[in-house]
This record gives sequence, C-alpha cells and structure tokens, in this order.
Amino acid sequence: MTTVDTNRPRQFDLVVFDWDGTLFDSTALIAGCIQAACADLSLPVPSREEAAYVIGLGLHDALAHVAPTLEPARVPELGLRYRHHYFASQHQLSLFEGTLEMLAMLKARQHWLAVATGKSRQGLNEALQHVQLRDVFDGTRTADETRSKPNPQMLMELMREFGVEPERTLMIGDTTHDLQMAVNAGTASIAVSYGAHEPAAFAAFPTRLVAHSVAELQDWLHAHA
Repeated sequence: MTTVDTNRPRQFDLVVFDWDGTLFDSTALIAGCIQAACADLSLPVPSREEAAYVIGLGLHDALAHVAPTLEPARVPELGLRYRHHYFASQHQLSLFEGTLEMLAMLKARQHWLAVATGKSRQGLNEALQHVQLRDVFDGTRTADETRSKPNPQMLMELMREFGVEPERTLMIGDTTHDLQMAVNAGTASIAVSYGAHEPAAFAAFPTRLVAHSVAELQDWLHAHA
C-alpha cells in the first residue's frame, strides 16, 4: 500500500485523464467496432492501426477520418452502426489493473481529478456507471459538449471550473491528440504507451513521462505530482 505524504508540496492541482486507452481498457473494442461499422456500410475497412489512430477524437471527426470516401451526410449513419457494435459489447470492458489504487492515491492527496474524452456524454456516463467511478471525478468534459481534441477547449473549461492555471494542470493520455491538446492549452502532459497510439509518436511532444504501465504512472505521480 502506498504511503501518502500530505505535507509534501505538490506540483499539480488538477490532474486530467483521457478515458479510453488511458484508464479504460477499450482500445481493441473501439477499433474493432469502427472496422465492423465500415463493413456494414460496404466501405473500405481500415486497418487496426488506422482505426486506433482516431480514438480520442469526437465520434463524427473520427469516422469522417477513417471513411474519407463516405458522403458527409452519411457519417451519422456510420455512427449508428458503430454505436450498435460498441453497446453490444461494452459490458466486457474494465479499467486497467491498478487504476482504482492510483485514483485513490490522488484523491487522498486532494488533487482535483477530471476526465477529458472524445466519448459522448451518454457514453462517458454509462462507462463511469459501469465501473462505479461516477463520484471519483470532480469534473468531466466530452467531445459532444465542447470541441474535439486536439482543440484545447476541454482543458480550458476544466481549468476555469476549478480556478487552476495551466502550469498547475497535468494532462494524461494515450494518443497524440491528448498530447497536442495539452500543448495547445499550455499544460504539462504524460503519455501512456499501452493505449491506442504507438509510443514512438510521442517523441515529438514535451511529455514529462511515457509510462508503460499503470504502476509506473502511479509511481511517477506519487513522487512528482
């Protein structure tokens, strides 16, 4: 069990997490559902890597990217097929091992905790309910109520909500969309390598850490956040 030093000065007041691929082990399912939705509409099926690349974007932007030949008016139809496949299997998903302990450590140190995700509000609420985390996060933002990553609006709104400056805010995510959003908002960032994007892509960003497991992420947060 991690011992919490409540007297040590902290570097970050607000810690913001991406959801899919960062806290929630959903990358493979999301990519598979994107592929299945494209097949349903007889579109070219993207590779697993191509489907995973758009995770973190708002759904409309993500599907428009993986199906560039689809008429814009039919993107909502593709979205319906994606949701059909995702909702049929989302009950199989779970948090990455160690996530609950990491969040509990941060809560004990009285950091503000938030989520900034490309999911819809309905999708995030259902996921939080599924893993019984609705009362853990102090704030959340979704792509359908702000702007899709890498636009910084999610982070800017969360910082205003809690009265926290960019230099006291940390963004943690598994994609370059998360890291670019942090750059655009002027905040620090951490990348995790076990989600949607290959870690080699993170080298272009000024991350504090590329964590290869939740345990490694928790150790860094305990020592430095």
